[in-house]
Amino acid sequence: MKKILIALCVIFLFSSCATKDVKRIPSGSQNDLSGYWNAVDVKIVCESLINECLSNARVNQEIKARGNKKPVVIVGRFKNASDEHIDTEIISSTMENVIFNSGKLDFVAGGDTRAALRAERQDQLGNASEETAARLGQEKGADFMLTGSLRTIVDREGNRSIRTYFVTAELTNLETNVRLWMGQNNSITKVVTRPKNKL
Repeated sequence: MKKILIALCVIFLFSSCATKDVKRIPSGSQNDLSGYWNAVDVKIVCESLINECLSNARVNQEIKARGNKKPVVIVGRFKNASDEHIDTEIISSTMENVIFNSGKLDFVAGGDTRAALRAERQDQLGNASEETAARLGQEKGADFMLTGSLRTIVDREGNRSIRTYFVTAELTNLETNVRLWMGQNNSITKVVTRPKNKL
């Protein structure tokens, strides 16, 4: 009897911890549970910054000056200087996706992807046939690097706060360090009201 009672308690405990309700939502729909940075914010900011970059007069002049050769961009680090834990790799990869889909710029792999490609080429030298092995020293060098940062300003009073996100991006000539373009998006502002603490 005691074993049955313990088993029932364990079953009840696990069933009470189980997820009660899961709903699928359309991709890109506006849903804010916490008031913090989310997937919709990433999409809005990345698309607006890259579109601003690609419509910039100096950037278009650079594209025209190269004729049929598109400028090559590498997406570098986006620094998180906000008060939240934010995976900036998501910002970088979203920027890459928008650049790629624009068709106006070429971009080359950087970071972990580049390291993995280089390791694979080295491996092929010793393990693949000479005719099929990828050659070393054939990488396409980037003309420009896209970098940036994310910061927050929080205005707080009592249980109410206003969070504004500032995302900056810069396109810099890798050879000369001259900035070709700089942009900032601060369109993401959220008013967050928390429950008042009960004493």
